[in-house]
Amino acid sequence: MLRNGLEPWHLLIVAIVVIVLFGSKKLPDTARSLGRSMRILKSEAKALKDENAADPAPGTQTQARTAAPVDAD
Repeated sequence: MLRNGLEPWHLLIVAIVVIVLFGSKKLPDTARSLGRSMRILKSEAKALKDENAADPAPGTQTQARTAAPVDAD
């Protein structure tokens, strides 16, 4: 049934339907908004990746010990 998958004329029909539904005036604004959202998502993902790379692995953390004063009587 779906042996050929998505062909170019399928994409053309989808594009025409999108233009009819949303109108040609709203499409540039929608594309601009989508681009901004993708940039924000990309920057947040990069920030998380950088943050995880900066932190050592949880199993290798060493805790600093403070020496308690010893009373020599």
